[in-house]
Amino acid sequence: MLDPRYFQEKLSDLEAGLKRRHADPNFLKQVFDLAKKRKELIHETESLKAKRNLVTQEIAQLKSKAKTDPAAASQADEKVKAMRALGDQIKEFDDHLNKVETEFQALTYRIPNIPHASVPEGLDPTANVEIKKWGTPKKCDFKPKEHMALGEALNILDFERAGKMSGARFALYYGAGAALERALIQFMLDLHTREHGYREVIPPFMVNRAAMTGTGQLPKFEEDLFKTGVAERELFLIHTSEVPLTNIHRDEILNPGVLPLYFTAYSPCFRSEAGSYGKDTRGLIRQHQFQKVELVKIVEPEKSYEELEGMVKNAEKVLQTLGLPYRVMALCSGDMGFSASKTYDIEVWLPGQSAYREISSCSNCEDFQARRAAIRYRQDAQAKPRLVHTLNGSGLAVGRTFIAVLENYQDADGNIMIPEALTKYLDGAPGFVKEKGTLWIKGKK
Repeated sequence: MLDPRYFQEKLSDLEAGLKRRHADPNFLKQVFDLAKKRKELIHETESLKAKRNLVTQEIAQLKSKAKTDPAAASQADEKVKAMRALGDQIKEFDDHLNKVETEFQALTYRIPNIPHASVPEGLDPTANVEIKKWGTPKKCDFKPKEHMALGEALNILDFERAGKMSGARFALYYGAGAALERALIQFMLDLHTREHGYREVIPPFMVNRAAMTGTGQLPKFEEDLFKTGVAERELFLIHTSEVPLTNIHRDEILNPGVLPLYFTAYSPCFRSEAGSYGKDTRGLIRQHQFQKVELVKIVEPEKSYEELEGMVKNAEKVLQTLGLPYRVMALCSGDMGFSASKTYDIEVWLPGQSAYREISSCSNCEDFQARRAAIRYRQDAQAKPRLVHTLNGSGLAVGRTFIAVLENYQDADGNIMIPEALTKYLDGAPGFVKEKGTLWIKGKK
């Protein structure tokens, strides 16, 4: 949720920010018409109440004089009658203002965050800006296969049988495939907790409407979420553990010295993928259920952009340690998520697709989520509470890291070499073959 000042003295900044977001012109007009009407009603209501206060004082003075001045008593009676009419008028304005406020409040929850000044201008991913590249895609003397073909040939992935249970966009992992996914999760958590200073959390995988509203998923994106309604209790399956991690300190004022807070969590994630019909229908790229290791930071406002750069480096370290080539992209104003002020995407190289694909998205939401979730802190014991800044990022999307390992470490026969960083998690596990100190997933010859 945006700072209320955007709707009072910073309307021009709001307009500029929403235009950079390429907001629908009709939505933009609705926002400004309602903001203008609200401002006018507040002014009129406050003017009438100020007049009532003034007249109330005059009545009191006249009644005081009435003991010695009969004319003052008559004047007081006339003003009392006028006050009744004024009171009716104030009630009418209050009722109108309350109606507009309710409508306005609902609308503000649908207004996205304002892009940071450093965010590139643009409408869609074609305007995103490459910041850096790391690693060199391996040149193969054979045609690299996509992960679906590799996984099915090695009998570690099964999409057909998963479809019998759950429909499209689900997968079964078998044997070495399941172990590799689990090893990636453990590797990421170990790296972020032991080297990067994050505190590991096992959060609830279902949350209430207030939690989803706090991070910006509701009310705008309800169609993207899976929802339960057991025994009249409404809960949403999380689409990322950003939601429970950010909401840990909802409705709290944090004590001096507590910040910064770094959290990491593994969770299954559930997404309806509404609006993605026809996109990435095969394989693991766009599933209804997938695994992810999430990073969340709750920090002082003055340090949030420094913390964003650090979060990106934390996510990069996963790919660097696994030896997977990638690039970092600064998202343009029209391609960012709803709650973000600035976002970097990390895209990993996938030889089977001969393309870079997103594997992490790291965002600074500034105080947008903190205002919705009422997360504040004190700089010192006497200081007035301030809103924190919240950041989130994938550290990484596990299924897409699984894809990247299969496609980047395949050989001409479709066997998969396991990156050295994962060896300690998989050495001796069923389904892996060790040759000259290197682990492999190998098919039958």
